[in-house]
Amino acid sequence: MRSYLAATLVASGLLAGCSFDSAVGMVNPYRIDVRQGNYVDQEMLSQLRRGMSRDQVRFVLGSPLVVDMFRADRWDYVYHHRPGRGQPEQRVISVFFVDEVLDRIEGDVEVAADAGAAGEVQQPRTRVVEVPAPAARD
Repeated sequence: MRSYLAATLVASGLLAGCSFDSAVGMVNPYRIDVRQGNYVDQEMLSQLRRGMSRDQVRFVLGSPLVVDMFRADRWDYVYHHRPGRGQPEQRVISVFFVDEVLDRIEGDVEVAADAGAAGEVQQPRTRVVEVPAPAARD
């Protein structure tokens, strides 16, 4: 009886091992999207005007992720998105102040996902964003 039980256990272990190898390729675990930092979109940037105070910029964009203590005139808004599947994405928008008012914005500009050719690696470019001056009031 014992030899029958031992043989059954060994045979079931071998069968389980064989079926496990074929099942490994079929298992597709869920991977969560990880988003970190400040998401700044074009609509938010279009609300900014040269000459806005720090409080006004903070109201539009939110609190900056990075405030450099050695350069108090610069705020950095960093956003990192790592999807469960696919390539990670990072954006950096820098806001510069002169005399406590908004002077300029610099940041990453990314090409739309459907704009490039298939299989082509797209590199982000750094660009200075022109901030319009406030409209003159009559």
